[in-house]
Amino acid sequence: METIDIVGGIPVGQAARLTPDADADGRRKKRRREGRGRPIDPVALADVRALLGDEPRRRDLLIEHLHKIQDRYRAISAAHLNALAEEMRLAPAEVFEVATFYHHFDVVKEGEAAPPAVTVRVCDGLSCEMAGAQNLLGLLRNGGYGDGVRVITAPCVGRCDTAPVAVVNQNPVDRATVALVDAALEAKALTAAVPSYTNFEAYVAGGGYALLKACVAGERGADDVIATMEDAGLRGLGGAGFPAGRKWKIVRAEPAPRLMAVNIDEGEPGTFKDRWYLERDPHRFLEGMLIAAWAVGIAEIYVYLRDEYAAARAILTAELAALQAHAPMPLLPIHLRRGAGAYICGEESAMIESIEGKKGMPRLRPPYVAQVGVFGRPTLEHNMETLYWVREIVERGAAWFASQGSNGRKGLRSFSVSGRVRKPGVHLAPAGITIRELIDEYAGGMLPGHTFYGYFPGGASGGILPASMDDIPLDFDTLNKYGCFIGSAAIIVLSDKDSAKSAALNMLRFFREESCGQCTPCRVGTAKAVALMERDDWDRELLTDLSTVMMDASICGLGQAAPNPYLCVYKYFPHEVQA
Repeated sequence: METIDIVGGIPVGQAARLTPDADADGRRKKRRREGRGRPIDPVALADVRALLGDEPRRRDLLIEHLHKIQDRYRAISAAHLNALAEEMRLAPAEVFEVATFYHHFDVVKEGEAAPPAVTVRVCDGLSCEMAGAQNLLGLLRNGGYGDGVRVITAPCVGRCDTAPVAVVNQNPVDRATVALVDAALEAKALTAAVPSYTNFEAYVAGGGYALLKACVAGERGADDVIATMEDAGLRGLGGAGFPAGRKWKIVRAEPAPRLMAVNIDEGEPGTFKDRWYLERDPHRFLEGMLIAAWAVGIAEIYVYLRDEYAAARAILTAELAALQAHAPMPLLPIHLRRGAGAYICGEESAMIESIEGKKGMPRLRPPYVAQVGVFGRPTLEHNMETLYWVREIVERGAAWFASQGSNGRKGLRSFSVSGRVRKPGVHLAPAGITIRELIDEYAGGMLPGHTFYGYFPGGASGGILPASMDDIPLDFDTLNKYGCFIGSAAIIVLSDKDSAKSAALNMLRFFREESCGQCTPCRVGTAKAVALMERDDWDRELLTDLSTVMMDASICGLGQAAPNPYLCVYKYFPHEVQA
């Protein structure tokens, strides 16, 4: 594999472009510090230095360092924020705007009280709402916990198969009840339990990393591996569906050094497949990641994991250490980066901004991340599940994967199924399966007493279809003509006990809260849409005009796709919105 000199985590040459000359930069920062007019609390500065230890004070590690303060003190005080800014040679305003951008950082301003020691977050995503989350929220808020516990809502936490879910600090309580939450509080169970999974030793014993070793040893050629990926037809499984093999070729053709960013920030309501795989077989993903890096000539890898996945983070931390300690060959640097509660960071360029320690705001394109990505370098960006399939496809051949589809489609899909079915969960099924087949053959049918009414074929942004349209093959491109898309294959099943109108409102509230605020059409449009949808009678003309502006003028997919739920209600459930 190619090697690269790294200075402060930034490729040589790139660092020179990003940073002014040392003397000028030093003078600039000195003037800025002298002009702050605010003394640094020596105790807070000592706290920060003790937490950071010998770790670098690089700008791209700002979010990681904020996590250290949050984890230790349960909040980020003004004194600690200013001390961190001083230690990292950043303006306090710059640190403040990053810290306040992310939901999971509790920034306490001067004169404010710190939050309670324990936070109970009740997921208000659609699957949890259908399972009684609002009732649970009300009971918990009236639970008399006192000043030591606060109860708040949270957007989808990626556990839709066990709805409703409450998270006690970092400990998810599945199928939550007041009794289960009380038990967690009484036991002080505030951290996530790590499930049983295939560790490094077991994975190697089962033949793991043999393919990677063969690739590095020259027994397989990069061109042949890339051709296999192209022939298999594997497409990006994070939602966009770009052909994986073609992406490898595009990035490989860019000048070195090339970097890699792995997106495990699956925040789309209804999606939990990445977590499911990570908590069972993490090394299958890691080997696929390293094979892709070898084939493309990657110099460094950044793995971005959503903060809600505390158990998965513990697993990856332990297994990356095991892999590095017993590496089958020299490994390139792998950095595990922790999100901080921002759905928008699932968008590839917003994720890259967050990796660089900034607010997770999408970039204008072009240039695309394949040309200008992490630290301005050509970047191979992939969803975790896409890489999970690499080993099996290369070992078993392109024809094996391509032959798995149904109804004229190719490949396999991991469907995250939740809602009114007997067996919610991740169901591996042929691409092109219909919703009726998926419910009946994989999800155990509808819940007793429930009749199939409608479904989200692609999470919050993928639209809503009625039960009468139950014969559409579920795959990329098959849903476009209906105003929907499959995205990350998050299937939420509605029954006759549900309302498509209410479900659409739940999703628009999610988009309103998760808009990064960068562009007016999305920031204002989602809030306006919610206000209109909260009325008994929807203003169709105004909502339609609003959707046009949002879809045409928003910077990224959040604003562009946000109108899909209510547009589908008008199109497929007109009886719910007729005056």
